[in-house]
Amino acid sequence: MSEQEKVVVGKLGASYGIRGWLKVFSYTEDAESIFSYTPWYIKVRGEWKETGLEDWKRHGQGYVCKLKGLDQREDAAALTNAEIAINADVLPSLSDEEFYWRELFGMEVVTTKGYNLGKVTDILETGSNDVLVVTANPKDAFGQKERLVPFLDEQVIKMIDRSAQRIEVDWDPGF
Repeated sequence: MSEQEKVVVGKLGASYGIRGWLKVFSYTEDAESIFSYTPWYIKVRGEWKETGLEDWKRHGQGYVCKLKGLDQREDAAALTNAEIAINADVLPSLSDEEFYWRELFGMEVVTTKGYNLGKVTDILETGSNDVLVVTANPKDAFGQKERLVPFLDEQVIKMIDRSAQRIEVDWDPGF
């Protein structure tokens, strides 16, 4: 397996049936698109192992899959809760105005007035809008350790610069 960046796109659930099928939980925006990304890598004992997808189908409200070389229920059950990853380079290219959330991690967040709020360390999905978790610099003048900045395009998020690894926001540093 090459050392390319891996992106977790889902996880395997409980075994299904007696022939080695497994439930699949997709983290992709369009749940079915997980099956179009190949090859899959499954984390087994802390290491990514490449695996082939033999078949998949809808099952109730979710999906099940059959991995190549996995024919017994007991072997499938051993993979319950294993993460599914793909190589980052198989993801579709995005326009300059679109971003994968993973690209925002580690970016500096700076106000329109030039105050450095810190770096993006997490993103929370709240339902109404996503929120950037920004870990402040240790010497933050406002004593903040962490800030929650709503990801509201144009209203709060003014600019995202991939090359400079910088996000400009209209946000009060005291918040």
